[in-house]
Amino acid sequence: MYYLGYDLGSSSVKVAIVDAATGQQIVLLNEPSSEMEILAPELNWAEQDPNMWWHYVCAATKRAIKETKIDASKIQGIGISYQMHGLVVVDQAGEPLRNSIIWCDSRAIEIGNKAFGDLGTEKCTADLLNSPGNFTASKLKWVHDNEPEVYAKIYKYMLPGDFIASKLTGVINTTKNGLSEGILWDYKKDEVANWLLEYYDIDTGLTPNIVENFTVQCLVNENGAADTGLPVGIPIVYRAGDQPNNALSLNVFNHGEVAATGGTSGVIYAVTNQKKSKEASRINHFAHVNYTKENSNLGKLLCINGAGIQYRWLKDNLASNTYEAMNAKASEVPVGAEGVCIIPFGNGAERMLNNKTVGTQLLNLNLNKHHEGHLCRAALEGIAFSFVYGMDILKRDHAEIKVIRAGNDNLFRSEIFSNTVATLIGHDIEIYNTTGAIGAARAVGLTDGDFKKFGDHITNNDHVMTYIPLGNKEPYVEAYHTWKKQLELFLQEKENK
Repeated sequence: MYYLGYDLGSSSVKVAIVDAATGQQIVLLNEPSSEMEILAPELNWAEQDPNMWWHYVCAATKRAIKETKIDASKIQGIGISYQMHGLVVVDQAGEPLRNSIIWCDSRAIEIGNKAFGDLGTEKCTADLLNSPGNFTASKLKWVHDNEPEVYAKIYKYMLPGDFIASKLTGVINTTKNGLSEGILWDYKKDEVANWLLEYYDIDTGLTPNIVENFTVQCLVNENGAADTGLPVGIPIVYRAGDQPNNALSLNVFNHGEVAATGGTSGVIYAVTNQKKSKEASRINHFAHVNYTKENSNLGKLLCINGAGIQYRWLKDNLASNTYEAMNAKASEVPVGAEGVCIIPFGNGAERMLNNKTVGTQLLNLNLNKHHEGHLCRAALEGIAFSFVYGMDILKRDHAEIKVIRAGNDNLFRSEIFSNTVATLIGHDIEIYNTTGAIGAARAVGLTDGDFKKFGDHITNNDHVMTYIPLGNKEPYVEAYHTWKKQLELFLQEKENK
């Protein structure tokens, strides 16, 4: 028997099939071979055609079945991971009325900011645990205000994963998790935040029915089967945005467990059972995949824009020109890079720095003493220090950190980076080989509620290594304090301007 998982990103659709009994990967592939198109009709807009997603879901599914030669009738369930915060609006036939306004589109920023001011920071922080921000609810308000002819035809609004589920099954529904990603969930009342929709003059009847994760949400129908090659009747039992799903893929479910990613940007996703926050603007709060009224686990998500992009820029502009060569040169330089300090925030405004644009700063370079290795070490340490800085913000906002789990990719492949974070935080960093599509496929098995067995599958199949805090932490602490002092001087300068 098998489980099938999809991971709908903005660049491609990934599909995975795993063995239902062991969780082992049978196949993992993606469509298309090149990146999917992102449309930008105006500056800072980002849109994609939902039917393009569906086309590649179908192509990837047929390929996976053909290449593995499995009996598709033995697929017992489907899980879906998807790009967060997007807006899909459909008519009564379930067809998109316009392109999806996706996660990286920023047209609704001022709408969310105005709502935060009008409704009050106290109410938004207490009830939504977030500012309405540039999320799905605010994007729907943009359609209401700017495309009234489209808004008038809307039957339901959805998150991207909901759309894929609807194409597979003909049923339109959503989850608490998805609504929370759109800042549409009232945590105090444990229901849809209809008061926010009413403030936006949005018809509350446009919200789909809500289904729970790890239950039969809907079944593949004849149209979905014909388009994908799947049999009729396979249940969809799970869906979640990419960051909560990444946490699931890393066996992060409980208070004190943290999932981290270190790609172009960095993400720290800490699970907490505390439904309170002082940081509705700097930290996002989402219902975690195992959130229920009785088990109110939240994901506290902190994003760092200036992460891997800093190291990639250095790679592209140094003679070494490979990460391996850069890491080797950095390892020859002592902790603290002999005074060289890099502030890595050169990828726009940083949410965790209250949306200040600090830029990348290179400090204390001695042209007679320092060389390429110092730059590489200072860059890795600067990015690591930004993760530690972000975790300190999380800890001051009711998060607890007991263990960090991360994928075996990008920054976490660097011993300098991972050792620096582990040593300063004082907790292990466990590294796993996994992907969102595999996690979504394995999540199908959680209909039995056995989270321990699920975690054992991840440990048995995916664990690569564990970074343990180093014994002599003083040099790391000293280097971090130097870096933090420089950062706070820049922040103070911004404040005074």
